Amino acid sequence: MDIQHILVVIDPTSDTDQPCLRRAEQLADYYPSARFTLFLSDYIPALDGGMLFNRDSLAKARHTLLGHREERLSRLAGPLRARGFTVNTTAVWGKRYERHILRAIHEQRPDLVLKTTHHHNLLKRLVLTNTDWYLIRHCPVPLWLVKQPEHGLKTIGVSVDPLHEADKPAALDYKLLATSRALAASCGARVQAIHCFNPLPHTLAFDTGLVADYDGYAAQVQQHHVEAFREFASQAGVAENEQHLLRGYPEQAIPDHVAQNGIDLLVMGAISRSRLESALVGHTAERLLDEVPCDVLIVKPDGFVDPSKPV
Repeated sequence: MDIQHILVVIDPTSDTDQPCLRRAEQLADYYPSARFTLFLSDYIPALDGGMLFNRDSLAKARHTLLGHREERLSRLAGPLRARGFTVNTTAVWGKRYERHILRAIHEQRPDLVLKTTHHHNLLKRLVLTNTDWYLIRHCPVPLWLVKQPEHGLKTIGVSVDPLHEADKPAALDYKLLATSRALAASCGARVQAIHCFNPLPHTLAFDTGLVADYDGYAAQVQQHHVEAFREFASQAGVAENEQHLLRGYPEQAIPDHVAQNGIDLLVMGAISRSRLESALVGHTAERLLDEVPCDVLIVKPDGFVDPSKPV
């Protein structure tokens, strides 16, 4: 993973802590030749229009606001600049926060995007409007969602799917592993491959009459996944002590494994779905985002084309 340019998405709602920036400052130790861009998009509805203000006054007020935001970005860039790093700053006015972030990504073409992530409430999960989820689907470059910047990078977990049951291109698992290994080589971390499977639930199998011998069925499913995971590990050069096969729903089994094994970063793949498919199925990455206690790095397959059209 050759990182020469890192785009750091600054949270406009926080005047104090910026976890993504703390992670950027940590990565600067591992990538001394990298340059940084601090990006901020802000929007205040009261400055977007209204009968009590004329258009020129509103434009001036927005210009003044962006000037203050640029000053703030310059202050935030101070520590990295003091260490000799090149840090550019960009502040824009925009109602569609996620669209402006994505446009900046397309225009500036960074090697990595860092963004602080927060817990998403049930309403946002239902309406699927959250910025993080939007970027998971559409960001064409690796997206690092920061939760615990105070944790160093000692252990990196890679979620793979050798049976491709999550509808991922086969080559993506190898790309996830290569990305993780390159990052681990830079920061001195170790990598472990994680695969999660879950047979049809016992009660559902009997309720539908699909399985006469459930124990035999469950053993057969497990063996199928064991063999597929071993074959992938053999081809990818994953040592036996780096292989972790989990049984259970991913949103339960993987967070438990992350917590028990002290994983600092979970690397996952994602492909873009239609809005209807996302509403009905959802991405494993999206379902896990709220559950895992660590940072999450989302990687797209080679040849990914963003279907959205930033404005």
